[in-house]
Amino acid sequence: SVSDPGYRLVAAAVEKDIRVTAVPGPSAVLTALALSGLPVDRFCFEGFLPRKAGERLSRLREVEGERRTLVYFEAPHRLDDTLAAMAEVFGAERRAAVCRELTKTYEEVRRGPLAELASWAAEGVRGEITVVVEGAPETGPEELDAAELVRRVRVREEAGERRKEAIAAVAVEAGLPKRVVFDAVVAAKRADQ
Repeated sequence: SVSDPGYRLVAAAVEKDIRVTAVPGPSAVLTALALSGLPVDRFCFEGFLPRKAGERLSRLREVEGERRTLVYFEAPHRLDDTLAAMAEVFGAERRAAVCRELTKTYEEVRRGPLAELASWAAEGVRGEITVVVEGAPETGPEELDAAELVRRVRVREEAGERRKEAIAAVAVEAGLPKRVVFDAVVAAKRADQ
């Protein structure tokens, strides 16, 4: 199914509640992609996310606008926190698949929006986990007001980024010059005084 249009066949089977499984292969990455029902024509393997919450959020923000399907490995005891962080950064409705114990007796694939998967994982999950996340939708530059630009900069600063880095990242996200974001932050600081 890791070909075009193989994922469409998997997605159609999943939609009709037909169980889909995979033959054991060399990598959990490819097996999870094949079973996810998400686009597999272009993907990006990100490995394990950092253990610390701030570092994890920062790493997720680096790929927030990535349009390729994203694949991660995760430890079962961190899965709920990771999915919640993904929902926060990527959006609660972004589609994903949590693939557990692939090609083994207790293989399980849960598909749905990130927020729903985070709630499910909060109940406790065991086994080897691979998470597949739909890529960001194709959109043009966002039209954000100054307050939203400032809010995004503050969120990044709270996660440990320096102001200069946060401003640069928000500018890239919004498709704006850094100067526009910088001016919004300065104006907000003056208004707060």
